[in-house]
Amino acid sequence: MELAVHAANLTWPGGAGELAPTLAGVARAADQGGVHTLTMMDHWFQMEQMGGPAEPMLEGYTSLGFLAGQTERVELGLLVTGVTYRHPGLLAKVVATLDVLSGGRALFGIGAAWYDREHAGLGVPFPSTKERFERLEEAIQVCAQMWGPDEGPYEGTHYQLAETVCRPAPLREGGPRVLVGGSGERKTLRMVAQYADACNLFATDRDELAHKLEVLDRHCADLGRDPAEVQRTNIYGGDVLGDVDGFLRQAEVWASLGLGMVWVGPSADDPVGSVERLCEEVLPRLQQLG
Repeated sequence: MELAVHAANLTWPGGAGELAPTLAGVARAADQGGVHTLTMMDHWFQMEQMGGPAEPMLEGYTSLGFLAGQTERVELGLLVTGVTYRHPGLLAKVVATLDVLSGGRALFGIGAAWYDREHAGLGVPFPSTKERFERLEEAIQVCAQMWGPDEGPYEGTHYQLAETVCRPAPLREGGPRVLVGGSGERKTLRMVAQYADACNLFATDRDELAHKLEVLDRHCADLGRDPAEVQRTNIYGGDVLGDVDGFLRQAEVWASLGLGMVWVGPSADDPVGSVERLCEEVLPRLQQLG
């Protein structure tokens, strides 16, 4: 099982003036320590459960461009881009740029978006759930076309592009790995089965997680896709370093269900040191699972 680090809480020591060096330190620790993937959030406001808009939040792709210059090996992405945040043609260009400048290390995470407060706060349209999912599917299709050989038009219900030109193209043929975030059984997991290289779940209960994976497998079967082609990942919200053995027991259960990666977060009080400890104390044992 692989380890991924997700920098969601940016309320770190030193405030705004120390965010750049601290984030760079987190990235270098992850890169040098063997972490597979490093992600940030794609939000304009911090989430309510982490203090809301009063707390710091960096723009996602600007941050990833900064991190591309600080690292050499770790995969870089957002967990996940909301489909409402950027027009998909521009989004495809942004992600392709990240991929080229990072040497082919971009991960394309995308979802239907949910944080209506930040949309209202900054004046960005927030369509209905139904429309957001329609836009999500079209956005994935637009990006796939932008990153492929077809530079012709795209005609969708919500998006129309006259020329799907994206040069330079991503270094990885066909574009970066696609991760569709969320665990909705009817729409989200179907899109995972149809379009994605990875899913990202939030389940902690074994039976719940097993059920979600069974639903994903059924969608794959219905679409004629090999379920093994989809990497299964999960987010762990607990304090890993506070109970390493307990975390690894949980990870062993996940590995038995076929999960290949788990996301954990740096500690707020010592982001860099905690990532170094994760790489030293947790990663070697985690990689023995599965």
